[in-house]
This record gives sequence, structure tokens and C-alpha cells, in this order.
Amino acid sequence: MFTIGGGYAMIPLIESEVVDKKKWIDRQTLLDLMAVAQSCPGIFAVNISIFIGYKLQGVKGALVSTLGTAAPSLLCILLIAMFFHEFQEVPWVAATFAGIRPAVVALMAIPTFNMMKQAEISLLNCWIPIVSALLIWGLGVNPIYIILAAGIGGYVYGLFLKPSE
Repeated sequence: MFTIGGGYAMIPLIESEVVDKKKWIDRQTLLDLMAVAQSCPGIFAVNISIFIGYKLQGVKGALVSTLGTAAPSLLCILLIAMFFHEFQEVPWVAATFAGIRPAVVALMAIPTFNMMKQAEISLLNCWIPIVSALLIWGLGVNPIYIILAAGIGGYVYGLFLKPSE
């Protein structure tokens, strides 16, 4: 019901409920699940709910959590789609949707910065997401190639370059 902006807008809600209140998983596990959910095809929020539901209750948990994640948004969108064409030209409705856009950006930016902190992205390695975004947006590089390169780079880093702990 509160996901204007998509799955990324849900991250603070998911974190608050699953990590802080229910303590079903820890922050590091959530961060790992978000990384996997982002790299899988499909809707981010549904992917992460599948992983969390499966971790807690197996296949049954995955099915229930998927339904619980997708159903409210689906119903809202269906209702809006049924009536939107009738009132999309009303000035206050158009102004409302224009006003929501900046809030959606903020809803997506906050979880991104929180994930950066949790993933320990610093000034030394922040070039990676910046270059990745520029390659995708500016040069039209397929995101699959970015994901593959990041995976290979992370593996090589972990295998050869990362100091042992």
C-alpha cells in the first residue's frame, strides 16, 4: 500500500519490520538478500519477499510472502487503472502526480545511501556504481554485462586481493 516508487521504496519498511521488529534476519543477511534480489529477474520486492519467506517457512512461506507483497499493490494499481482515464486531466490530480515524483526520488535515494553504508562503499570504491550507472545510462551498455563484470571483479578481489581477516 505504501510503495509509491516501487520495491526500492519498500526497503526501509522491509528493514524495519523484518530486521528491527521481528528480528527474522540480521542486517547483513538483508543486504545479501537485496543483492541477490536485484540480480534476479522480476520485481525486486517480490524477489526479496520470496527469499525471506523461503528462509523462514520454506516453499509455503515463499508463496504466502509473495502473495502478501504483490496483492496490495496489484489491487491498488487495478483500481487506479480502472478510473485514471476519467480524471487524469483534472488539474489537481495532474499536480498531485507531479508533486509525488520528487518524493519518489527521495524514497529511492535513502535506501540506496543506507545500502552504501552497510555495504561499506567508501570514497575509495564509490567509483564502481558511478561508472556502472554511466555505462548503462550514457553508453547503453547492457546491465547484464555490468553484473557479470562486477561478479567476476568481486570474485577476483576476494580470491587474490582482499587482505585476509
